[in-house]
Amino acid sequence: MTAHSTGEDVRRQFGAAAAAYATSAVHSSGPDLRALVEAARLTGTERVLDMGHGAGHTAIAVAARAASVTAVDLTPEMVEVATALARERGATNATFEVADVANLPFPDGSFDLVTNRLSAHHYPAPQDALREALRVLRPGGRLLLIDTVAPEDPALDTWLNAVELLRDGSHVRDWRASEWVSMLRAAGFEGVTVLERWGIPLDGADWVKRMQTPPTKVAMLRELLAEATPRVRAAFEVRAEPWGFSIPFALLEAAKPGA
Repeated sequence: MTAHSTGEDVRRQFGAAAAAYATSAVHSSGPDLRALVEAARLTGTERVLDMGHGAGHTAIAVAARAASVTAVDLTPEMVEVATALARERGATNATFEVADVANLPFPDGSFDLVTNRLSAHHYPAPQDALREALRVLRPGGRLLLIDTVAPEDPALDTWLNAVELLRDGSHVRDWRASEWVSMLRAAGFEGVTVLERWGIPLDGADWVKRMQTPPTKVAMLRELLAEATPRVRAAFEVRAEPWGFSIPFALLEAAKPGA
């Protein structure tokens, strides 16, 4: 799949689903968002970039403690939803614009902190996005990245990514935490650390409704969960009624060399 076609897939999928992400509990709150805000250690003077902002929840949360937040997303409908949500919540220091995370329209060293939450599994070339994050950070600036991550076990990795792709055709990959560490180091970051991990419970019905997954694929997903092996059921806390499972999240921190 080319980068262009993946971008079109993302815009099509998330343009239709933008409003649902504004009210999604997984995206609007949760322990991972609180942990990111705390890990940011903001003092009110920082310039922050939020990459792949979705409905704007991360940018708005960070804006409460930063001087300014610039947020970018590939989907115009998401930019509209995030702009409206920020206005509603009084986050006047947060701005949202359409841009590709692999080709950011900002000068080198423009930001003190870059955040990226729950969007990187859609990137066809995450290494390009990481290099751009490094470029726009000032020396000594930091990146905080949260994403769904696959287990290190290959069989569990395969199961999770198969389930994700069935639910959402724009899904590229839930990378393993070890893969993120390697990619961040290869991009030029230092001090790469996995700060925290979580298993976030997903309500299956809400999960597929948010992405408008076709009924035939929903049936396949339910069958995959129902027929999951004991090891898969234990790893992902698979539940029958209400159906769903817990998806692994991780928070990583990395810094641009220099100060």
